[in-house]
This record gives sequence, structure tokens and C-alpha cells, in this order.
Amino acid sequence: MSGERKPVPINPRDLAQPRGYSNGMLAGPGRMLAIAGQIGWNAESKLVSDDFVAQFDQALRNVAAVLREAGGVPTDLIMLRIYLTDKKLYTARLKEIGRSYREHMASHYPAMALLQVADLLEPGALVEIEGLAVIP
Repeated sequence: MSGERKPVPINPRDLAQPRGYSNGMLAGPGRMLAIAGQIGWNAESKLVSDDFVAQFDQALRNVAAVLREAGGVPTDLIMLRIYLTDKKLYTARLKEIGRSYREHMASHYPAMALLQVADLLEPGALVEIEGLAVIP
């Protein structure tokens, strides 16, 4: 359709160049989709594992499922927020996390924030991912 645009990464030259995310995403026109925090559980509301990477993979899979249900694709994402209970688990498993991310999002890196939190609502949850998308 005419007038549709995909989000465009905004990475000013006078800022440190990001790796694995964008400093900003310019989006529109389109429909805004807020994706609630997704944890590593399946359709039966059971955590898929007590392993951090397995939970990360499932949480991202859940984000992608919400996006697809709304008619979107990964490149429609303009923001991801990743909440985790232990940043050491995250940094120790970066290669595996990167593989999982690329499996679900390819090489699309929206604006992102990574926050360590004291705990998550669901007992045993190690990571929660929420997103914001603009779907043409």
C-alpha cells in the first residue's frame, strides 16, 4: 500500500554506535501495538525450564506470537524492554541469547532497554520481555 513505511533506526553519529539495538526508532504511519511483558511460559502457563536461555527464548517467542497475531512482523518492533533477575546470567550466556534473538528477530534491532529487577511476579521466572510495535 502507498504511504506505508517501516520503522527506521535512528543512531546519531555523535552517540556511541549501538551493538544489538538502536538508539531510537522512527515509526509511522500505522497502528501502535503494546506487547505486555512475556515470560518463558507455554500455553499451559508453565515455565518451559529453569534455564535462563530457555526462558529467554520462550519469552521472545511469545512476544513474536503476539506481534504475528496483530498482523505484524519483527521489523515492526520499535522498542523492547528486557527485565531480568540476574544480569550475570545474561552476560554469561550472551552467545546463546544472541542465537535465540536472531532466530526470532533476524537482524532487526529496535531501541532496547535491559533492566535488572529484584524479582518477577511469576515464581521461577528469570526474564520478562515487553515490546512496542507500529504495524503498517
